[in-house]
Amino acid sequence: MIGQAQERWLFDGLAKSRARWNVIAQDVLMAQLKGRDESGASVFSTDDWDGYPASRKRLIQHIHDSGVANPVVIGGDIHSYWTNDLKLDFDDPLSPTVATEFVGTSITSHPPPYEALAGALPDNPHVRFMESRMRGYVSVELGRERMTTRLRAISDARDPDASVATLKTFIVEDGKAGAVEA
Repeated sequence: MIGQAQERWLFDGLAKSRARWNVIAQDVLMAQLKGRDESGASVFSTDDWDGYPASRKRLIQHIHDSGVANPVVIGGDIHSYWTNDLKLDFDDPLSPTVATEFVGTSITSHPPPYEALAGALPDNPHVRFMESRMRGYVSVELGRERMTTRLRAISDARDPDASVATLKTFIVEDGKAGAVEA
């Protein structure tokens, strides 16, 4: 997903960071998203971090090992909302949560089918929330003690007078990886 020079730069920056919050902004879903084919075999997309599991594993392991304060990943490009726990081992629900991921949807682009995504949720217990039927954006309020993330939905992407409402609100407390619904 990222080259060796980028990885070294990121790892070095995270290891030296004295920031209270360490936000990694990147463009795709980082959490594992395991699906199933018609035969029941596990399938993964190669158009996000699932296509680069070794790179993702190194990053999450580095965040864990270096004790990065309050790591939060912000992403997009899947045209749906996601709130995920980033785990050392996604296949072990008891594995430590190392970071929190928020993914914003699109304002106008068409989403993947909700039924297909929802059908994958039982195989992905680290997913705290997923919604692909609504368009909108994510807003973040960052304070010393918490990060408040609001998933904002618009009533109709075709209406210039559309209303905006908060679909869900999640809190990440200082020093505690993982999102909690507010």
